[in-house]
Amino acid sequence: MAIPPVVALEIGTSKVVALVGEMRNDGHIMITGIGEHPSVGVRKGEITDLENAAVCVRAALALAEESSRVAIRQVHLAVSGGHIQSVVNRGTVPVQDPEHIIRAEDVEQVKEVARAVNLPVDRAVLHTISQHYHVDDQGAVLNPEGLEGARLALDMLVLHGLRARVRNAMRVVASIPIEVEDVAFGGLCAALAVLTPEQKKAGVVLIDCGGGTTDYWAYAGGVVAAAGSLGVGGDHVTNDIMMAFNIPASQAEVLKRQSGSALVKAAGAGQRVALPAEVGFAGRSVSLRALHTVMHARMDEILGAIRRRLDQQGLLRNVGAGVVLTGGGALMKNVTELAQRIFGLPCAIGRPRNVAGLATPTEGPEYATVCGLLQYGFRHAAAREPALRGWFRRLFGGRD
Repeated sequence: MAIPPVVALEIGTSKVVALVGEMRNDGHIMITGIGEHPSVGVRKGEITDLENAAVCVRAALALAEESSRVAIRQVHLAVSGGHIQSVVNRGTVPVQDPEHIIRAEDVEQVKEVARAVNLPVDRAVLHTISQHYHVDDQGAVLNPEGLEGARLALDMLVLHGLRARVRNAMRVVASIPIEVEDVAFGGLCAALAVLTPEQKKAGVVLIDCGGGTTDYWAYAGGVVAAAGSLGVGGDHVTNDIMMAFNIPASQAEVLKRQSGSALVKAAGAGQRVALPAEVGFAGRSVSLRALHTVMHARMDEILGAIRRRLDQQGLLRNVGAGVVLTGGGALMKNVTELAQRIFGLPCAIGRPRNVAGLATPTEGPEYATVCGLLQYGFRHAAAREPALRGWFRRLFGGRD
């Protein structure tokens, strides 16, 4: 049984991206359609103007339809934003068997208890991910079924966000009208796209640097140990440049991309970058060292905030595979070197794996989230079709 095409949609702060993908028998995703459009009505990954955001989404989906020749009726939607948080919840149940042998029913029951985290009414659960089971006083059990014990416990990572902000993104899509088949956290999607099983086993931190948000997804001890999002990203670097040098946003963005750096290098001392005159702004030049100082301050703040969150959980000592950067911010000059200094770990740029298709360079790190969302969609499609579960498990291995 073939899995029908999946459509992935990311309503980012800088741009809207829609991809249409088909799953090949070898497990690679063939991208058959792509649509992109600059974002309006989105700030820090959240919808601020539904009508304008819908115009952008409609345009991106129309381009994806045209290039794929697929009628788009439903999409998988990536969400992000500083409101997204995670918590580890432990559920515990007594083993029901008279001989205290743990059965499948006990495993399912403890999962339900662990998922039932007590959250404020304005928050909604996005994902629940099993970490370690515990049998009596024995911790870090991967598969408790068949073991003997009186009590079974499970630590569950629960990712949650503000219900209204998630639903606002869904309302944009529904207004087109298109059905939202599923919603997934952008950091999870980026991790699905670029990380290898070996990296996950060794422990790794994935940081997705977007325009208005920075998501992170960390593996440690063989499980997903932490996840979250900051409401700050590459657009804030652009805004800092604009304010520091009193130049328009368009020039600030060009400066960032063409002459910028996440580190202040001694080689830039005394050098200046000429800026042409624009309406309302006279022509001038900017100190390259000053530009790099402004950019470094913001990137150091973003990456340092994630470092502090992971330090609070004591995770970095269990991260053997280092840090992987994705998103448009990963293209910033010297950002990997800055990350190495902040985390004290090797750092590399992550690019989508097992994706092929259009001439458009979807292998770039800025496409990690939407490419991973395709994989997320195919995994869930396979889970709904019993005949496909075994085939998909052989291709991609077990759980994440």
